[in-house]
Amino acid sequence: MNKALVSLCVLSALGAGQAFAESNSQPIAEKKMHQEKEQKDNFQWLEDVEGAKPLAWVKEKNAHSAASIKAYKGFDTLVENSLAILNSKDRIPYAERKGEYLYNFWKDETHVRGIYRRTSLAQYSKENPKWETVLDIDAIAKADGVSWVYKGMTCFEPKNEICLVSLSRGGADAVEVREFNLTTKSFVKQGYSLPEAKSDMTWLAQDSVLVATDFGGEHGMTDSGYASTVKLWQRGDSLDKATFIYQADKSSVAAGAQVLDDGQSKVVLIGDFLTFYTSKFFVYAEDKLTALNIPKDADIKGYFKGNIYLELKSALSTGKQHFAQGAVVYAPVTSLISDKPEYQQLTAPDAHSSIAQVEFSKSAVYVNYLEDVKSKLVRFEPKADNHWQQTPVAFDANGSLAIFDMQQDSDDFFVDYNSFLEPSSLYEVKGTDLAINKLKSLPQQFAADKFVTKQYFATSKDGTKVPYFVVMDKNLKFNSKNPTLLYGYGGFEVALKPKYSATIGKNWLEQGGVYVLSNIRGGGEYGPAWHQAALKHNRHKAYEDFEAIAEDLISRKITSSPHLGIQGGSNGGLLMGAALTRRPDLYNAVVCQVPLLDMQRFSKLLAGASWMGEYGNPDIAEDWAYIKTYSPYHNLDSSKKYPKAFFTTSTRDDRVHPAHARKMVAKMESMGIDVLYYENMEGGHAGAADNKQSAELSSLVYAYLMQQLK
Repeated sequence: MNKALVSLCVLSALGAGQAFAESNSQPIAEKKMHQEKEQKDNFQWLEDVEGAKPLAWVKEKNAHSAASIKAYKGFDTLVENSLAILNSKDRIPYAERKGEYLYNFWKDETHVRGIYRRTSLAQYSKENPKWETVLDIDAIAKADGVSWVYKGMTCFEPKNEICLVSLSRGGADAVEVREFNLTTKSFVKQGYSLPEAKSDMTWLAQDSVLVATDFGGEHGMTDSGYASTVKLWQRGDSLDKATFIYQADKSSVAAGAQVLDDGQSKVVLIGDFLTFYTSKFFVYAEDKLTALNIPKDADIKGYFKGNIYLELKSALSTGKQHFAQGAVVYAPVTSLISDKPEYQQLTAPDAHSSIAQVEFSKSAVYVNYLEDVKSKLVRFEPKADNHWQQTPVAFDANGSLAIFDMQQDSDDFFVDYNSFLEPSSLYEVKGTDLAINKLKSLPQQFAADKFVTKQYFATSKDGTKVPYFVVMDKNLKFNSKNPTLLYGYGGFEVALKPKYSATIGKNWLEQGGVYVLSNIRGGGEYGPAWHQAALKHNRHKAYEDFEAIAEDLISRKITSSPHLGIQGGSNGGLLMGAALTRRPDLYNAVVCQVPLLDMQRFSKLLAGASWMGEYGNPDIAEDWAYIKTYSPYHNLDSSKKYPKAFFTTSTRDDRVHPAHARKMVAKMESMGIDVLYYENMEGGHAGAADNKQSAELSSLVYAYLMQQLK
């Protein structure tokens, strides 16, 4: 089970994200029931996602907003720019190795839903590789009459012949799973198959899988809408014949399985995700479960030479041992199933750094650090007596890098490197000597040489120094008149890093805009402590940080309130809602995407029950007393003057309920507040299902910003 399954993803400029959860599993005696009734909600009817009346409302708002925004004279050019970037043949075809082939998922104007394709390493190294199509999602969608969106493929290793393909209707999180043969390039007749659900399947052997799905009845889903039960499913048996292994409480987020493999041995783990931040694990062997004695809030990072590696989210003391918060430690499985585990430390970040990735090759461990939000990659080679030889990998320290396709049968791997103004480059790194070979790079897709990046630090209300990046014209006039877009997220230990975006470059920077990326508390820029500083009843710290950055931009005369816009999605959408209702005077444009906004009912909508670890439980009086102080839906005030905000969501988002945005807009309109709303009918939590939809939606955003801020 991967936490990504239950994550509240980050959108657009961020890329990928993480999420949150907490159960309300306290004993009844300890739990104070909600002591005040929910405020009367005149717009709860909009929670009926596919209802005729709500959809008619959506279509009316879409038509009004589209007409208003598309009146911007440069709108068609923005769409053309976006679509050209998204469909460009110059994109890097990021690939993962399965056996002798490298596989890539690709979308363009011909393959709207995408194709899964493969090539050899020798071909991949060429400028124009020859690709072989393995799976055509457009063809499957046409044959089935279903708007399928590809959600990934998991293959049985090391053979990498049979795989499990996940397909989503319109981009939702719930998927249909089908078994696929990479050799024959066809679905396996009478192979493994699951109907649509938020499922988790893990290969145990060629003819057996561990499956967590909606088994119905008492073995159905958790309160958060994820699988509660794990079973062993043998090939040839019907699903109802699968052997029961474990069931989590309904109040847990989910249950699932994972197999750790270091190339020499395997460990099968069953996980009970009590909350998004706490879990308990069991080793599954010989039909028995043995508890893994590790901290409930530790993250399992991997398995290497018989040791399980953990990242500590809290300081850990075990007798004579003490390990700091954020440290990466390891121990043998035999020690971790004992009463008194004994750990060794691999590394620990300092006050200016955090750990972004821990990855394992055949012979070494690689740690990708963030130092003041800039990447640094180090190889750790094991020596005698738990000593490690550390060697930095020679990448520029002013950008962002990500390790990918590192596997434990090889010491070679890929690294993607980019910055705000440097397009992504794909490097092959040789593990023997750390030689770096640039395989592919994107051409510049906007006039990056005209711009410069600066990092500043704002001082928050409590004195904390909060970093942020500004990308602006080299000849910018500090006259307080520059249209400026401030992007934020601030949750779930997700770090916002420098990232090249041709769309931002072409459709914002080249249009005269300034782009700002905030690194507020709640994120992971400085590790677990940075995240926990804005957790639950400290949520306001994230909002104060964001406001401090806005005020710092104004004090530097980069911009002013009439020219300052803000943007965020998902948890960042909640940030936008809080920013709008807390300080409407500070901004003149607000782009609020797939947001949480009704914080009294969030835990009752779709996957909302899984997110209380971040926000608290609104059904507990003490929590609601705090949450209601920032819940955007409950803090609208008809006596205040608000900027014209733009809310976007997706009908097919089965993670964050579209009713958050729907109800917020309906309530604002009932109060006479001018507002714009657009709901894409497909796309899930990502907001769009194909490149055309993505281009249209992002162009609506930039056109709106130009209308408001110039």
